Amino acid sequence: MQGEVAIRRLKGGWLEQRSAEGYVLAREWPPRLDVSATSAFPDLSASRLARQIRQDLWRSLKNMRGFSPIVQIHFTLQGMTVTAGGRVYGRAPRGIASQIQSLLENPANRERWLTWARRRTT
Repeated sequence: MQGEVAIRRLKGGWLEQRSAEGYVLAREWPPRLDVSATSAFPDLSASRLARQIRQDLWRSLKNMRGFSPIVQIHFTLQGMTVTAGGRVYGRAPRGIASQIQSLLENPANRERWLTWARRRTT
């Protein structure tokens, strides 16, 4: 079918979807963002960036009961827009979206993510 994009299962039970428009990394399909935050990034390797953000997101919110992380990346003319967050089974505590936004905007995190996700040239 034209227009349909395949979902691929990764190690550890993660699912990814790659398309010309973007990239999605999620534990469950279809992805549902009950809580999220968005930030702009330059052009990087989407899969590498998503994995790094997902790891830090999970570390930050691992004690939140019923949380399943999701990272969505949309390609733009200026680079990419990252939406990080997740599905929450039950009630999400107040301030989670601002906690995710702080994670995305943290200069130390961004520097590490940029270093890790730069496109490799050979």
